[in-house]
Amino acid sequence: MEPRIQLVSTDTHDRTLVANVRPPDWVNPEPAPRYNLVVIGAGTAGLITAIGAAGLGAAVALIERDHMGGDCLTVGCVPSKALLRAARASADVRAARKYGIELPAQATVDFPAVMERMRRLRAELSAKDAALRYRHLGVDVFFGEGRFVDSETIVAGDKRLRFRKAVIATGSRAAELPIPGLAEAGALTNETVFSLTALPRRLAVIGAGPTGCELAQAFARFGAQVSLLEVAPHILIREDRDAAARVQHALVADRVRVVVGCHLRRVRREGTEKILEFEYDGKREELRVDAILVSVGRAPNVEGLNLEAVGVEYDLKEGVKVNDRLQTTNPRIYAAGDVCSPHKFTHVADALARVVIQNALFWGRAKASALTIPRCTYTDPEIAHVGLSEQEAREKGIRIRTFVQEFDEVDRAVLDGETEGFVKVHVREGSDTILGATIVARHAGEMISELTLAMVGGLGLKTLARTIHPYPTQAEAIRKIADAYNRTRLTPRIKSLFETWLAWTR
Repeated sequence: MEPRIQLVSTDTHDRTLVANVRPPDWVNPEPAPRYNLVVIGAGTAGLITAIGAAGLGAAVALIERDHMGGDCLTVGCVPSKALLRAARASADVRAARKYGIELPAQATVDFPAVMERMRRLRAELSAKDAALRYRHLGVDVFFGEGRFVDSETIVAGDKRLRFRKAVIATGSRAAELPIPGLAEAGALTNETVFSLTALPRRLAVIGAGPTGCELAQAFARFGAQVSLLEVAPHILIREDRDAAARVQHALVADRVRVVVGCHLRRVRREGTEKILEFEYDGKREELRVDAILVSVGRAPNVEGLNLEAVGVEYDLKEGVKVNDRLQTTNPRIYAAGDVCSPHKFTHVADALARVVIQNALFWGRAKASALTIPRCTYTDPEIAHVGLSEQEAREKGIRIRTFVQEFDEVDRAVLDGETEGFVKVHVREGSDTILGATIVARHAGEMISELTLAMVGGLGLKTLARTIHPYPTQAEAIRKIADAYNRTRLTPRIKSLFETWLAWTR
C-alpha cells in the first residue's frame, strides 16, 4: 500500500528519511501468539505508548499505514519549525541596522536552500523514529492498514494480531474546506506545502490559527506577497485578545495583509492564477495569487478502522470518544493523541500516551483531566498560554485578579530590542494561586514552563517572588509579576504598622 503522504523530493535527505521511517524493503514480522498491547498509529502518541510499554517488558505491536513519526516529523512540527528559524534569520538580517550592523542592501533568501536545510534536519531527526530502532527496542513494527476484526484481533495487512489491550493513535489530518472551486484550484495543506521547491510570488493563506499565522509570517519573510484570510473577527481566536493583537501587529509589520471577518465564496482558475472571491467589510473582493494554503484545523483519522465491529463510538469531527482514563466505549481499547483529544499538539499526545500506559497495563487511575497543558504559537513574537483565560474564568464563575508586565519595562527586552510583548498572569482572587497565564515574547515558549511548573507544583506568586532570576533576562518579567502581587499584600493598615514600628526603632 502506498503511503498517504508523498515526499516529492528525491534528494539524499528524503531517501534517508524514507529509509528510516518507511523502509522500502521492510518485511512485517510473524506476530506473537498474543500481545499485551497493539497500537494502531506510529505518530507521537503511538510511538510513546509502544516504546514505553515495551520498556516495561510488555509484548507490543505497532501498526503504521504511512510513515513512522506521523505528521509531526514529516509534515508538521519538524519541517515547519525549520522554516520558521530560517524566516527569523531573514528578519534579523533586515533588522540588523537598528543594532548598528551594516549589511549588503541586496541580501536575499535562497528558498531552495531553505527547503534543503529543512529536509536535511528532518532526515537527521527521523533516526529517533526509525522502524529499525523500534524493532531493536522490542517493538514488532507492522506497515499496513490496521483494522479491528473483534475485541481481541486486529488485521495489519495480511497478518492477524491478537491483543489483550489495544490503543487507537491514528492522529489527524488537515481539515477540508467546502468552498466551490477550492479543490480544483489545487490548494496546499500542511501535507504538501513542505514539498515546495520554489517560492510562490503571491500566496493566500486561509485560516488564521496557529499554523496559518506561523506560515504566513514565514513566507512573507522569505519574500512572498502574503494575504491571510480569516472568517473570525480576529486572528488566533482561541488566544487572549491582547496577545492576538500583538501578533497581528507583527504580521502586518512583516507585510502580511491580514483580512479578518471575511467570507470566502468561491475559487476559480485563470491559467496559472488562482482567484479567490470573498466578502469583506460589506464589499466583494477578488484576490489573485499563485498558490493557496489551507489551514483550517484538523480532522481525526477514524475511517477504515472498523470501529463499529468492536463497539467503539466515534464522531467524524470530534474523533474517538474516551473517558477521563482514555478508555473508549470498549473497555479493552484505549485512544491517545489527536484522534481523541481536542488539544492537538505533539506534547499533549506524548502526555496522553503516558496516561494510557498506566491505565491499560497496570489498572491505573491516571486522568487526562489532571494534566496542566501549555501551548505555544511560534510566530515572532510567540504566544504561549497555560491554564484559564480571563473569558474561561468568567464562564466558570471564578473570580480572578490579573497582573500584567509589559516587556518595555524589562531591561533585557529593552536591550534585545524585543519590547513588543507582555506577561499576563491570573490568580484566584484573594490568593496567590496561579490559574492561568499568557506570554507574548520572542521566546515565550521557553518561558511558559516556569509558570506551568508553578501550577503543577502548587506554587504561587509568593514562591516566584522568592525565586532569584539571573539579571538581565526576559524571564525577569515573571519575577516582576510576582513582586507586583506582593505589593498588593501591603495594605494601608499593614503599611501604617510598619511605619509606626520603623519610627519607634529610629
